[in-house]
Amino acid sequence: MTRFADLTWLNPPLHSELRGEDLLVRTRNATDFWHKTFYGFQRHSGHFLHQTVTGDFTAQVRVQAHFEHLYDQAGLMVRIDEKQWVKTGIELTDGAIHLSVVITNGQSDWSLFQCPVKPDGIRIRLTRHAESIRVQYLDSEGHWKIARLGYLPPREAIEVGVMCCSPEREGFEVLFKNLTIGTAIARQLHE
Repeated sequence: MTRFADLTWLNPPLHSELRGEDLLVRTRNATDFWHKTFYGFQRHSGHFLHQTVTGDFTAQVRVQAHFEHLYDQAGLMVRIDEKQWVKTGIELTDGAIHLSVVITNGQSDWSLFQCPVKPDGIRIRLTRHAESIRVQYLDSEGHWKIARLGYLPPREAIEVGVMCCSPEREGFEVLFKNLTIGTAIARQLHE
């Protein structure tokens, strides 16, 4: 398991604390990651706790939170710089919980679908294979389902870790559990 204490913040949150192996985070107001598309603005103020890795990898985390306000979000992120990154996680939009993925290569795009979340949270997995980023979630029957396969320019070193944002408020609380960042899973897309 990856230790949260060994990671580095980009945009530290209002509050964070270790609870054993878990990490509790409370967000600042008006935090987000977005680049231009549709809304026209650029935001790089979200909270991102990360480490630098080289080569291919798989990152996985369990996310627990009480999503109350529009665009409350928490999950995983991989980042090259302010214009090239991927974030994925649970997000509240249109009054419902969604699995959300934003891929940014100069411009952000956004895909999402409604996704049930149990009280103990949801497990999300992000895998890098060279230029490919695969996003998966663990369904209620214990199967990893693919949510997105996208492109991020290949780089030797890249940042990966957990992220959370609250564009509409301050004080969104997230509990991150069981973070692992390690060797990439097999390239096989379907179990």
